[in-house]
Amino acid sequence: MGKLYTILFKVPELQRKILMTAMFLAIYRVGFYVPLPIVNQDQLRNWQEHQSTNAAGKIFGTVAMFGGTSIGMSTIFGLGIMPYISASIIFQLLGSVIPSLEAMMKEGESGRKKINEYTRYATVFLCAIQSAFWVQYMMSPQMGVVLPQYQTFWHGLVCVCTMTAGTIFLMWIGEQIDEYGIGNGISLLIMAGILARMPLALKGLWENATPRLTPEAGKYGITTIVLLAGLFVAVVVGVIAITESQRRIPTQSAKHVRGRRVFGGTRQYLPLKVNQAGVMPIIFASSLLIFPSFIFNGLQKATAGWRSDTWDLKSMVAALIDETALAFQRQSYLYTVFYIILIYFFCYFWTAITFNPKDMSENLKDYGSFIPGYRPGRRTADYLEKVMLRITYVGAAFLSLVAVIPSVVQNALNVDFTIASFLGGTGLLIVISVCLDLVQKIDSHLIMRNYGGLVSKR
Repeated sequence: MGKLYTILFKVPELQRKILMTAMFLAIYRVGFYVPLPIVNQDQLRNWQEHQSTNAAGKIFGTVAMFGGTSIGMSTIFGLGIMPYISASIIFQLLGSVIPSLEAMMKEGESGRKKINEYTRYATVFLCAIQSAFWVQYMMSPQMGVVLPQYQTFWHGLVCVCTMTAGTIFLMWIGEQIDEYGIGNGISLLIMAGILARMPLALKGLWENATPRLTPEAGKYGITTIVLLAGLFVAVVVGVIAITESQRRIPTQSAKHVRGRRVFGGTRQYLPLKVNQAGVMPIIFASSLLIFPSFIFNGLQKATAGWRSDTWDLKSMVAALIDETALAFQRQSYLYTVFYIILIYFFCYFWTAITFNPKDMSENLKDYGSFIPGYRPGRRTADYLEKVMLRITYVGAAFLSLVAVIPSVVQNALNVDFTIASFLGGTGLLIVISVCLDLVQKIDSHLIMRNYGGLVSKR
């Protein structure tokens, strides 16, 4: 630890970047606990405890994790950074179907600034909509956490403006980390929100742990703890292996004769990541699977009068709706199957948007490089597309495995969902990916000044 501290603080510029990043993350965590003034904190705490044991609350908790927030998002940073992420994703998707945006993205720095400006405007719009719906839900009898004297339009408007300003401030913090700190600011905010759940998960594991092999109900025996520790190590190793794994395609540069010298002719590699889509397919799939729960819950209320002891058509339809709604709420086999299908779909969808084999083939041709055995142009593009389809299948299988681990652990080992979701699953995938990116950027700063990197053997 002392050697690591010495390495990190050898470079004054790197020291300043690390301290600036730590300061901005501390501001984010402090503001996360500043509540809205109209909320009754005792009632909110009771509501959160009830939702933590509810099946719908687990789904909301998974989605809230991506934005670095929580289920009871009734603070000034309650919306987290998810509106900005949603706006960025929207513009990235629109950039592949709207020619003007696609041309703007290819303009370089000026185009990127224009896209960022439009993204900020869209973030404000999304924040206003989401905060308005959330404040209205807080004032409803279903949640009932707002004090009666504050259930007015003007108090609600103040809360909407406060939560919108909080997300815009988080967006500014992320940009300041990009400018003056180290690492990707938005990713670090999400990672900080996930790691903030670590003490709660470890506390629950410690309080319910017992050294017995056959513990009583609600306790975790030594066998369960060993299995959880082994699963944690296995998931960490697997995530690192898949995140860093590449399919290297050999390329050959053409030789150029200038005077008496021969240039080029070197053999290089074109790296294609196995997990090209990252964690985005899991975010899309988790977000999309919220809607069936809402739809079937509404159908349950609409068909409440159809249930009877007689076996007629209406009672059969009502029973089918009840079973389907229960399957989605408990994240059963049907939910898991749809989850995996959506992850595969969004893996290929996101890869098709972010990876363009035709453009890559043209770039290789412009730089005077080619893939041995394939002509530049269409044949090279077809080959690259075929390779990407194959490795995306492997990446999607890995993401599906990581995504269903928490549900499998919870059902098989009878472990609390808070512990299962942290010791294995999407949160761990995000944290490890961000940590790997952070280590690489610290390494680049150290190597530029002739120091040994964090992962260097020197």
